[in-house]
Amino acid sequence: MRILFLLLFIVLFSSCSEKRPEPVDIPPLKGAIVFYNVQVLPMDRDTVLLHQTVVARDGRIIALGDTAAVPLPADALMIDGAGRFLMPGLTEMHAHVPPVDDIADMQRVLALFALNGVTAIRGMLGHPKHLELRELLQKGAVFGPRFYTAGPPLDGESIRTPEEARAAVIEQKRAGYDFLKVLMPGLTPPVFDAMVAAAKKESMPFAGHVPFQVGAKGAIEAGYASIDHMDGFVESLVPGIGQMTAEEAGLFGMFVADRADTSGIDALVEALYAHGIWVVPTQSLAERWFAPDVSAEMLQQEPEMIYMSKKEIKNWTNTKNELMSDPRYDSMEMIRFRNIRRQMILKCEQKGVGLLLGSDAPQVFNVPGFSIHHELQYLIAAGLSPYEALRSGTVQAGRFFGRDDMGIIAEGAVSDLILLNGNPLKDVSFTQNPEGILLGNRWVSSARRQTELKKLVRQ
Repeated sequence: MRILFLLLFIVLFSSCSEKRPEPVDIPPLKGAIVFYNVQVLPMDRDTVLLHQTVVARDGRIIALGDTAAVPLPADALMIDGAGRFLMPGLTEMHAHVPPVDDIADMQRVLALFALNGVTAIRGMLGHPKHLELRELLQKGAVFGPRFYTAGPPLDGESIRTPEEARAAVIEQKRAGYDFLKVLMPGLTPPVFDAMVAAAKKESMPFAGHVPFQVGAKGAIEAGYASIDHMDGFVESLVPGIGQMTAEEAGLFGMFVADRADTSGIDALVEALYAHGIWVVPTQSLAERWFAPDVSAEMLQQEPEMIYMSKKEIKNWTNTKNELMSDPRYDSMEMIRFRNIRRQMILKCEQKGVGLLLGSDAPQVFNVPGFSIHHELQYLIAAGLSPYEALRSGTVQAGRFFGRDDMGIIAEGAVSDLILLNGNPLKDVSFTQNPEGILLGNRWVSSARRQTELKKLVRQ
């Protein structure tokens, strides 16, 4: 169970010893920007608004309407939207920013997210320097997505007593983190209960992993803001799981999926819905890292791997191959594990459980920014429509953060936008190569995007 936690540090710290790339610096617009005669995906509903003009200034959408009816400001950068589609930027709800002391080491990861249309991230591996980074991003001093950050992770090795749990919650609340990250190896039930009580007293949301001894039922009743990776879900379907150890069950229950009673999925989903728990599936892990039908060698050949160092690719390759060589690893069982996860994703969507887009990048063969587009495809493979998949990374993220001005296209909304050359409601792959990205008041054309991405190539 510790492999994921340890791997994150291997991957993130490995980048710090190499020569730093030139930071991406996109200057803010001096005036307005106008997208005229464009097709708009507002994303708060499943529709396309034809022949629209969208005007943005100083990070906000100030006008939206039929092209013939919207007055155009004189100082605007004009973007021809004919044949193109404008949608809100995507939010990566399970991201990792290097937990290091030097902000310069974080900028490369931020740039990879932003240059792929990820205009907001929720950082799930906190560090004190992330508070300063968040402020710099808010001021526009650093180029990158909007940043919501957890505090340093709470796990059973760093937090051993109820007193330590209460102290950690109060410390992170006073420091100004946005939420608490629960990590494995898991907290014991008494320590977990103390953390939950303190978090509720301090009005501090908590999210992430589910301690094995707590289980999905306990996590749901505790009131997680989001359960990530669907951690504990498969285990909750296994009769007698209480007599097993976390090591026996494997990461996210992968080694006991053959014993899972899928008739329990409905009850699990109903409990999630009743308690208002959001779910970040990070299905990319099951479809890439854990999958028996895609080898490390195949993943190494994907185009985005040029943005990772050879050392990182080697680490990822070793991690996947070590898993597949584990005596407990069974290819047919792993396919069943993946399919059960797909069933749960679809059932959550059908029953109204809030799904949120997240890929756990950087992680095994999940490159920041690029991996979110794979995640969209995996949600669709689970049975979601393109709109439902895209909604999980746009309007749903805004609702999670309690913001009605985020993840939609409407007057007054933040101007985090992606201009596409095709309709992603028909083919979600159109999100992969944007014609342009507007991040607040910073415009990145397709040509500028390619220029900046070239600076970030590592191999």
